[in-house]
Amino acid sequence: MSIKPRALVVGAGIVGSACALKLQQDGFQVGLIDAATPGCGVTAAGMGHLVALDESRQELDLCLLSLRLWREFFAEFPGVGEPSPCGTLWVAEDEAQLAEAQHRAATLNARDWQADALTGAQVQKLEPALRPGLAGGVRVVGDSVVYPPQIAHFMAQQLRKQGGQLLLGQQVSSVHAASLKLQDGSRLSADVIVIAAGLDVARLLPEIAIFGRKGHLAITDRYPGRLSHQIVSMNYGQAAVTADALAVAANIQPRPTGQWLLGSCRQDRQTDTSIDPRALGAVLQTAMQLLPCLADMQIIRAWAGMRPASPDGQPVIGPHPLLPGIWVAAGHEGLGVTTALATAQILADQIAGRPARIDDTAYRPARFFPEQGVNYA
Repeated sequence: MSIKPRALVVGAGIVGSACALKLQQDGFQVGLIDAATPGCGVTAAGMGHLVALDESRQELDLCLLSLRLWREFFAEFPGVGEPSPCGTLWVAEDEAQLAEAQHRAATLNARDWQADALTGAQVQKLEPALRPGLAGGVRVVGDSVVYPPQIAHFMAQQLRKQGGQLLLGQQVSSVHAASLKLQDGSRLSADVIVIAAGLDVARLLPEIAIFGRKGHLAITDRYPGRLSHQIVSMNYGQAAVTADALAVAANIQPRPTGQWLLGSCRQDRQTDTSIDPRALGAVLQTAMQLLPCLADMQIIRAWAGMRPASPDGQPVIGPHPLLPGIWVAAGHEGLGVTTALATAQILADQIAGRPARIDDTAYRPARFFPEQGVNYA
């Protein structure tokens, strides 16, 4: 009987857990390493949306590949992660944003992802809690909301059931060609090592230049039946950045519990996850501008977290140009949950030498090492 090739995945967030499970299914003997427990880091701090974003062709390609893989996942494992197929209602506050919304609808429909362009009256009818006078919007039917920590935990348990190992409570101190050194001084080697450690990639592989982009969230008490769609402002991802590197755009999710999850902002040049009252206040104020009833709702918890981002805004998925046997899956920023399954698929295809399902050139780590002249073929 042939011996299975060994793979190690560092980081048991939703991206790392997805990569580990996919490699196990591809015939590797996988060990998933994390200093804590699956899904308790960056994965636990985010919003948990599965959305088709189209700020670039590459971004939309990655989102749509992953969203279709998520459909297969939930068909196989119904109920895992509390999926809510609420769709996303992008709201336009003026005519310029309405033109962008109509363009988004056309772009998504051209890719067979249903998006309905709406007038202001149609938006108001769909979600009466929205303030009157909005210009219109677009409803993206296939988007969903999930609870990511539960999915990461489930994937880790599936990995173990399928013969993989969970190496929890293990801190990786350094990365070497085809090997890792742990904090206790021991070393692990493997044919393939995937570094999917979120913000910790900056420590383990500083040459990849992953950095944290801070965000604030809050969650309300339970108000069932008052909101049906995820509500997102059309200036999401394009909001003006203030002098202290803060950008805010409304993103409000109805959770299956009846709670509303409120975001979002991006704040650079931050190094910790303590709450910044001014940033949190801006998030709440922006949400209330779209949904005035929030002023009378009870906020029960607020927190801040760091999104692992990359210098060019694209995730990093692929082989390390300088360290044989090392692969990277990091820098997804606010799309880690959406694109986790596509990341795992792309990485597994690269490792196996299979044809890429989408053009992955923009994601490969080699883009940060132009002097290496790396051949992508």
